[in-house]
Amino acid sequence: MNQFHRNTLILGLIAMLLVPWYRVDENFWTFQWLTLSFFFQEESAPLISQLFTLEKYWLALPIIPFLLYTLEYALCAKSANSEKQARLLNRQLYYGLTGLALILFQAFLIGDFGINYNWLMPFLPEDAFQLGTGAGTLLLVMSFLLMIASGLAYRGFMKGDIFATSCLIIIIFLVSVFVAFPVLNILVRAFFIESTGYSFLAFYDRFAIINLWGLDCGPNSNSICGVAWSTLFLAIMTGLSTTLLGLAFALIVTRTQFVGKKFLSFFSILPMITPPFVVGMALILLLGASGTLTGWLNGVFDVELGGWIYGFWGLWLAQTLSYTPIAFLVLIGVVEGVSPSMEEASQTLGASPSKTFFAVSLPLMRPGLANAFLLGFIESMADLGNALVLGGDYQVLSAQIFFAIAGASADDGKAATLAIVLLIFTLTTFFIQKKWVGKTNYTTVTGKGDGGSYGPLPKFVKYFSLAAALPWVAFTFVVYVMILLGGFVETWGVDNSFSLSHYAQAFRVEFMNNSLVATGVAWDSLFTTLLLAIIAMPITSFLGLLTGYLLSRIDFPGKAYFEFGTMLSFAIPGIVIGVSYVIAFNQAPIDLTYTGMIIVLCFVFRNMSVGVRSGIASLSQLDKGLDEASITLGATGFTTLRRIIFPLIKQAIVSSMIYSFIRSITSVSAVIFLVSADYNLSSAYIIGLVESNRFGVAIAYATALIVIMSIAILLMKLLVGDRKVFLRAQK
Repeated sequence: MNQFHRNTLILGLIAMLLVPWYRVDENFWTFQWLTLSFFFQEESAPLISQLFTLEKYWLALPIIPFLLYTLEYALCAKSANSEKQARLLNRQLYYGLTGLALILFQAFLIGDFGINYNWLMPFLPEDAFQLGTGAGTLLLVMSFLLMIASGLAYRGFMKGDIFATSCLIIIIFLVSVFVAFPVLNILVRAFFIESTGYSFLAFYDRFAIINLWGLDCGPNSNSICGVAWSTLFLAIMTGLSTTLLGLAFALIVTRTQFVGKKFLSFFSILPMITPPFVVGMALILLLGASGTLTGWLNGVFDVELGGWIYGFWGLWLAQTLSYTPIAFLVLIGVVEGVSPSMEEASQTLGASPSKTFFAVSLPLMRPGLANAFLLGFIESMADLGNALVLGGDYQVLSAQIFFAIAGASADDGKAATLAIVLLIFTLTTFFIQKKWVGKTNYTTVTGKGDGGSYGPLPKFVKYFSLAAALPWVAFTFVVYVMILLGGFVETWGVDNSFSLSHYAQAFRVEFMNNSLVATGVAWDSLFTTLLLAIIAMPITSFLGLLTGYLLSRIDFPGKAYFEFGTMLSFAIPGIVIGVSYVIAFNQAPIDLTYTGMIIVLCFVFRNMSVGVRSGIASLSQLDKGLDEASITLGATGFTTLRRIIFPLIKQAIVSSMIYSFIRSITSVSAVIFLVSADYNLSSAYIIGLVESNRFGVAIAYATALIVIMSIAILLMKLLVGDRKVFLRAQK
């Protein structure tokens, strides 16, 4: 038997004999539970002590299949009989499935408050209860998952690649627990009414209403335009505008010698590192009814702008400003990945630069364009901050969901119904995107050397890109000047005298008791946010890119459903995800409320979809022959991924890490119900400042966050470096 099976066995033994079975509320990483006294305490005792010392007999259920596996493994290890080993490899799938099923079974039988089902009363102690899942449970689950993966690989699943199979099984389990389970927990409420219980009629009554689907959407309409259609129209427009602008920035940065392209690259992602509500506030200060630019135009040119910023145009402007960076981060790697040799071959055959760009280069960027549009579309659908600040009379689904949950008359059934509508739109767009990309081969990077260099962009493409990007950068610059100045004036628009009071209030440091003490009101939430974002960042990036690798490189049954599952949490508004986490994880078997872990998990599974899409877009350009050559030369799947694939998708790695870190810091709707006194986040704190009309402190805090995230982005780029695929520099 090989090392993989020994590791599976060791993992299970550690889970049962050494690690706490239930969640340790505090000081897990101090390892105090390794001492003998903690061995007999309910919170910190391992499975074996829970079973025999604390008499939790129901915990024997998952031990049975593991002991059978251990016994058969020991017999095979002493024998060189290949038939016995083959029998174990064949049976380990059943051991793993049985063990996993029994863990889940016993976990849901008994909760924090006792036995969950009356029919169990005669078989269990009256005072039986159990705490939330701990490290021991997770490790034993991991051991059973590895058994399942090994058994499937032995049967030829995924061509017998045990590494790829293990990764797939583990990711499926994680997505099922931390995406599907909480989402289904809240979506089923669309079919529930307290008086009658679950019924399809309850869903139909909430779904088939004119406020949702009304078609009278003309400019002079006296009737009702359904919020579903207004949301869809805004999302399509945002997807198109962000994709076009993102492509313009990517072409300028990668395919031209424009002097200020590094400056352009920075400004293209600046809106993404802006905390929630700040872009909306800046646009109001600039273009609102009493805004700076509005007043200047009125005074100089006698132009009255009015309140146009509140409604569709303001929302579209804010969303395009906010989400163009996502399109840019996806497209820059795709544009860089188009092989210059293909463009050279086209021009050698007599094609003009325009013909080459539209017939060769642009079609090869199709996966990136499709993914960029999809991400912009989904972000627009799920956007809450801009909708609350700038929505006005223009209704969108995310704001309606927020008011349904947090309003005076909370109605989670209505919120769930609206979330289902969002899912319908998102999934339809997802399948249209898949159809448009099709099964065409977009491979441009192979294992062969490539000495080509990029040809010049067609002049009108270059000038169009510059004409689109430069005014946008100028506008972005003005918006951020407004943000910067807002923190240095006493009261914007009332008392514009210079003042540092807002920064002092937020980030004051005093010398007390011979030491420096951070006494500013922002320090606590800032340190907490940075810590949780740093923890979530590598996990999110790794899981996202690993999932993208599995989806783009390996065929397996149920691949489309797996891909859908990875997009599910991203497609649903953050406010719904946050509430679903509170509902699903506030009691045993998974009790995570009021902990930092629930926030980290929300960050990871909310944001990993961008890593998935970015990875798929980049990997679609890498020849699968690279993987095959590596494996033929004796490398394992893990070595191939680490030494061949990841170095060639460095840009996607940087993109996913940047996106994860930034979105963790700026996330608001997904975590607004997850923060607690011990784990308050910057975004939630800024909202509190805005609600209490402390705009100066809010802008000062936001400016500090922008500086911190800018530095983090530069450091990540320096640490990861650039992808070096081609040999000749661009002329």
